Amino acid sequence: MVEITTYASSSKGNLYRLTSGTSSLLLECGLPIKQIRRALDHRLHDISGVLLSHEHMDHAKAAKDILAAGIELYCSKGTADALGLFSHRIRIIEALNQFTIGPWIILPFETQHDATEPLGFLIQNGRDKILMATDTFYVQHRFIGLTHIMIECNYSKKTLRDDMHPAQRKRLLRSHMSLETLLKLLAANDLSTVREIHLLHLSDDNSDEDMLRSTVQGATGIPVYVGTRHS
Repeated sequence: MVEITTYASSSKGNLYRLTSGTSSLLLECGLPIKQIRRALDHRLHDISGVLLSHEHMDHAKAAKDILAAGIELYCSKGTADALGLFSHRIRIIEALNQFTIGPWIILPFETQHDATEPLGFLIQNGRDKILMATDTFYVQHRFIGLTHIMIECNYSKKTLRDDMHPAQRKRLLRSHMSLETLLKLLAANDLSTVREIHLLHLSDDNSDEDMLRSTVQGATGIPVYVGTRHS
């Protein structure tokens, strides 16, 4: 059974781990490498690979250090080029081209964000199937057989600050997922096998954690967890 651990989930940094049996994946590497090592009890060598969604530093801060540590990093060509990554340990992946890392079967898909070539991931290990999508204002695909959902819920339209600069508001609306969009996404998918929903990347200024959790849990009847905002 897959276990999800959230170490950081905010604009200050993002780091998640999936563990099943003897194999672990990191999703994102947006903390300094020293913090990542501490979070993993200095067992970075236990990580089978790192999936990187896009090049923004709150997701990719330690990318070069991960490669230097001998860990394979999987990302799109656009992400690798934007970060200036050059290493024999980089694995370039493409949307809708499935690949494997040990027991993990991974299908990347396009997301909608102000980055070069951002990706989300559908990750399967045995009977567990995990959807991971963050920093995207919507997801165009539909999924079946999901057991875990890791999904951005950055803000609610009801809690947007009135004093936001128009350019900042426009970027937010076109690069991050709102509660309202998330509820539509969940309603459009078969949730009959979903055991957990993890809300990621909440805005520090435009979200109410308790309200988001209770709203999603009330709409789905599924246990909802909120990723910590602090690194």
